[in-house]
Amino acid sequence: MAKRDYYEILGVSKGASAAEIKKAYRKKAIEFHPDKNPDDKGAEAKFKEAAEAYEVLSDGDKKARYDQFGHQAFENGGGGFGGGGMNMDDIFSQFGDIFGGGFGGGFSGFGGGGGQRRVKGSNLRIRVKLTLEEIANGVEKKIKVKRKIQAPGTTYKTCSTCNGNGQVTRITNTILGRMQTSAPCNACGGAGQTIDKKPADADAQGLKVAEETVSIKIPAGVVDGMQLKVSGKGNDAPGNGISGDLLVAIEEEDHDTLQREGDNLHYDLYVSYPDAVLGTSKEIDTVTGKVRIKVEAGVQSGKILRLRGKGIPSINGYGKGDLLVHVNVWTPKTLNKQQKEFFEAMRDDEHFSPKPESSDKSFFEKVKDMFS
Repeated sequence: MAKRDYYEILGVSKGASAAEIKKAYRKKAIEFHPDKNPDDKGAEAKFKEAAEAYEVLSDGDKKARYDQFGHQAFENGGGGFGGGGMNMDDIFSQFGDIFGGGFGGGFSGFGGGGGQRRVKGSNLRIRVKLTLEEIANGVEKKIKVKRKIQAPGTTYKTCSTCNGNGQVTRITNTILGRMQTSAPCNACGGAGQTIDKKPADADAQGLKVAEETVSIKIPAGVVDGMQLKVSGKGNDAPGNGISGDLLVAIEEEDHDTLQREGDNLHYDLYVSYPDAVLGTSKEIDTVTGKVRIKVEAGVQSGKILRLRGKGIPSINGYGKGDLLVHVNVWTPKTLNKQQKEFFEAMRDDEHFSPKPESSDKSFFEKVKDMFS
């Protein structure tokens, strides 16, 4: 089933401000919250759907990618929810400030109103170089990543300061009376657990560095600088925490003969003067292999041959770009005596006099066609 538009889910316009997006999400979260809709799977699904929409639209970078590429920008590990969705604990821990005070306290012990929170491990960032062929066809890369994992043998115990609640309550006397406030426990960082035992090679949080091979599915049509996300493949968090994410920055390698421009590709084809006059066929590069194209007799330098669908697939899934072949007639710089005599004889010949036709477009018309 196709995903609904994130703006439609929250009921805001594309030009909505960050404050309007946050307000709309809070309204939806309260409406469909599990505490208000016990055992209602439909409400739970809408609650998660709203959280997913807010997770993207509240982040400037993700919002920009969504506005440009739609849902496909976050598929195949491309960010957002990584295709797997968040569980309820993830939502409460990530957006606790949204829920705080909405029902006079925390929601079932989660969120900002109180209770133990899930600590999330730090994210890792890597760069992956892709050839134009890999970008055009999509690719699965296996990358070795050094990440922090929970060291085998590490055990945890309930925090004695907060008794596992993750929160400590303070009572303060003010001119308005006694005020009770809650804050994350400093001893355990709000996790509700502290280390009981750990091996010698573990750090203070019970973690150690290990190398892991991570499989990254990269969709066709990605662009240089785009950032994908592989959920849960960053550093582990101590105790019952949530693993961070692996952020993958795309780096596009230069191609020997092809130049990319959006979803279109450009190829410079050089033909000799005799080939331009008599016509020929030439083998050229594409991202799916070599193809042979026909060059008509009398072709003019600057002619653009368009090979439809031979470009890069759209990241949105809306077809493919084209391969634009730019014909360049190579004029010889040195001639022997016989060749010079031939061209001298042809200098005033009517067949060699320029006679542009209506089909021979100007340079500016050709540039316009390239972008049409």
